[in-house]
Amino acid sequence: MKKPPAILPKGGVEEIRTESDKLMQPSVTVTETPIDHPDFLALVGALDQELAIGNGASDSFYRQFNLASQLSSAAVAYVDSKPVACGGIKKISDTTAEIKRMYVLPSYRNQKCGFAILQKLESIAHLQGFTHAILETSKRLLPAIKLYRAAGYEVTENYGQYIGVEDSVCMRKPLSDPMR
Repeated sequence: MKKPPAILPKGGVEEIRTESDKLMQPSVTVTETPIDHPDFLALVGALDQELAIGNGASDSFYRQFNLASQLSSAAVAYVDSKPVACGGIKKISDTTAEIKRMYVLPSYRNQKCGFAILQKLESIAHLQGFTHAILETSKRLLPAIKLYRAAGYEVTENYGQYIGVEDSVCMRKPLSDPMR
């Protein structure tokens, strides 16, 4: 029995997977893309829809810091040529990159797609000369926190616009060995 397509913005990414598809680990290919690439923007649109529901009245606060135009680099993960996950990098300083816009389509979660995107973003940041990566996520997003911890990120004090924001968890990682 096929899952009905997810409701996404016009031009969005259609998501149809069967239960047997979920039993197999997909072969994931991650590609660096321009920040205005249609696949990246469609996935970011899906992310924005999901976050708007979870963030409620706070969504406009977070949205202002998460515009694709603020990113310096982006990446998209593909499974069988289908875009399933994305993420981006925002330059914070000459040495620090912020990981932004991490998203995996719901039916591809827990299949290493998020980890693959994170590894690619760390590699891009390292090649661009950044020595540290930072990120912010919500305390509600426990699977994201678990992913970041597994990738070597440690909780740090909230930074910048997230200082004093109760729902935010900020994390940091040195990029001397981005694939650890």
